[in-house]
Amino acid sequence: MSTTVDLNADMGESFGPWVMGDDAAILDIVTSANIACGMHAGDPDVMASTIRAAAERGVGIGAHPGFADLQGFGRRRMSLPSESLAHLIQYQLGAALAMTRATGAELRHLKLHGALANIASEDVEIALTCYRAALAVAPELVIMVLAGTAQERAVRQLGCRAACEIFADRAYNADCTLVDRRLPGAVIHDPDAAAARVVEMVRAGAIITPDGTHVPARIDTVCLHGDTPEAVQIAARARAALEAAGVTLAPLSGARL
Repeated sequence: MSTTVDLNADMGESFGPWVMGDDAAILDIVTSANIACGMHAGDPDVMASTIRAAAERGVGIGAHPGFADLQGFGRRRMSLPSESLAHLIQYQLGAALAMTRATGAELRHLKLHGALANIASEDVEIALTCYRAALAVAPELVIMVLAGTAQERAVRQLGCRAACEIFADRAYNADCTLVDRRLPGAVIHDPDAAAARVVEMVRAGAIITPDGTHVPARIDTVCLHGDTPEAVQIAARARAALEAAGVTLAPLSGARL
């Protein structure tokens, strides 16, 4: 197999003395980092330290905005007027841009978090609202989207730089959206199973649902979650399996789809 993919992980999600995930270990494995912007998780100190750590390792830096929902970790669905949603994205992106520039690094991409990402994967108008808001601030951002969903349809409509993502440790519905976390089997905890699944999907150029259905998909980047107990093991196994399969790993560059 001769192909190149990016490995990304959500991070910077600690808050004050409360630690979420092992960011340092994950940063040694991934090629891109999606850094929380203080609304669903994170705080100014955590943002700054995570951005510095990513920059020191040459890991691509991205903003990871979500709903203003610290208690629910951004995983509770909310309904906001379009203007308020746009401002929510711009507010968080502004923080990420400021922190990144203060470090002398570059903010390369944006990826929606949690419930906001799930809603945008189902509703193209929500996705368009979020992405237009971000691009109004930073037109050359790479928008990371969930492959095969309304998110991808939105970036194709906008003609912006984008990267299509699959998940290593999440089960898929037939429409390429993610299985609800509350359902059995929604999250894959076995590192070997997750690694084998990633290689199979990248090799096939398709999202594979629990019943074995292959849905053809563009795959530019693979998400490795950083907030589960087995996160580091899954990330390390997935990277090793992809490299063994001949896949080149590199930070995403983004293309106009």
